[in-house]
Amino acid sequence: MSVSPTTAPLVGAFTREAFEAHLARVRHLPAWWLERKRAAYERFATLPMPKRTDETWRFSSHANLTLDGFRIPTAAVDFKRITHADLGVAGAGTLLFANNRLAMQEPLAAAAAGRGVIFDTIQNALLQHGDLVREHLLTQPSRLGSAKFAALHEAFLEDGAFIHVPRGVEVELPVGVFHYGSGGDSALFPHTLIVAGERSRITVADFFRSTRAGERQFVCGGNDLFAGHGANVTYIAMQDWSREALALQFNATVVRRDARVLSVNLHAGGRQARQESFSQLQAPGAHSEMLALTIAHGTQEFDQRTLQIHQAPNTSSNLLYKNALLESARTIFSGLIVVDPDAQKTDAYQSNRNLMLSDEAEAHSLPGLEIQANDVRCTHGATSARIPPEQEFYLQSRGIRRAQADELLVFGFFEEVLSRIENPQLHDRLTEIIRSRFKE
Repeated sequence: MSVSPTTAPLVGAFTREAFEAHLARVRHLPAWWLERKRAAYERFATLPMPKRTDETWRFSSHANLTLDGFRIPTAAVDFKRITHADLGVAGAGTLLFANNRLAMQEPLAAAAAGRGVIFDTIQNALLQHGDLVREHLLTQPSRLGSAKFAALHEAFLEDGAFIHVPRGVEVELPVGVFHYGSGGDSALFPHTLIVAGERSRITVADFFRSTRAGERQFVCGGNDLFAGHGANVTYIAMQDWSREALALQFNATVVRRDARVLSVNLHAGGRQARQESFSQLQAPGAHSEMLALTIAHGTQEFDQRTLQIHQAPNTSSNLLYKNALLESARTIFSGLIVVDPDAQKTDAYQSNRNLMLSDEAEAHSLPGLEIQANDVRCTHGATSARIPPEQEFYLQSRGIRRAQADELLVFGFFEEVLSRIENPQLHDRLTEIIRSRFKE
């Protein structure tokens, strides 16, 4: 009897032979990591593809959700043409990965390195700081619907960025991590691991980009953010993959006592892009702020799934996702706040706001609460609205073309989140990416 292609445990281009070739390239890494990768591949090969009836994939497109036709790049990429000005940020250090391998590195500033900050590749960290990596790398469960893809990511993860800030150390300048994809049909597995010790402070800028706008690519990426007691972590991600990319990203954040994590994500690239963000507040005083901006146009689809779990009393979280939709673009937001029975005095907020700049655009919002404590303050909501015609007419009557008017309206809509980015270079870089969408 045949098995439905929507439920079969498909592997597509990621065959057992492809996996064995990958293992051969990383055979110098610790045995425990290789065993974890083997177990991850078995989970990937066994789990079914998502189905339309899965609640965690509600409203998502399935027609182009395929694992066929991709390849793991094996050749090195020449990045001599990429200059420091192209990177757009001067900071404490830079790591640039191209097609899953380190392609360029600017060492950590001497002041930070002298205080014990580690800014290196995951491969080097596995060999030199194995216990620390083992404790934090991909240790959080996949709970938002993409267990198959999360297993694929762990199985084929080759390298990425590792950042460790020791107890009491503050890094003043941001560190920059760049993940580039080059070549049609390439399969990419970017990852960033941040471990901030007690009372430390760090800002990380994470860039995701394709070298050409029209290349078909598959991206299956992730990050792990750990903020120890009293730590302060700012994480800013800018996703600008090819317009023909199928991109999935899994973000896992753990916040300990009196720690604060600010996560800002800009979504601009991809044909179909899905982000799953999972934030755990594990000790009193923990605070997580999850902000996102999406500029969607053409026929792009952006799928956003979030989970805020409050596991201890006196914790707080704030989620604000803003989407601007043009032409026939689609967005899906599904968010859930969970308050455990012992998490009294929780203060949690969740909001999804959609700015519709076209009658053909489509936005779906599914916010939710699951509260098991009786002394909490939790609110959630979603709005979708078009710009009033009189506002558009006012701008156009003063000689402002439609595209320029839309740009002004989008920046006004996004300013609430953009204003939270204190570093002027990072603020300008996000602004440039958003503005570029109105020049296409």
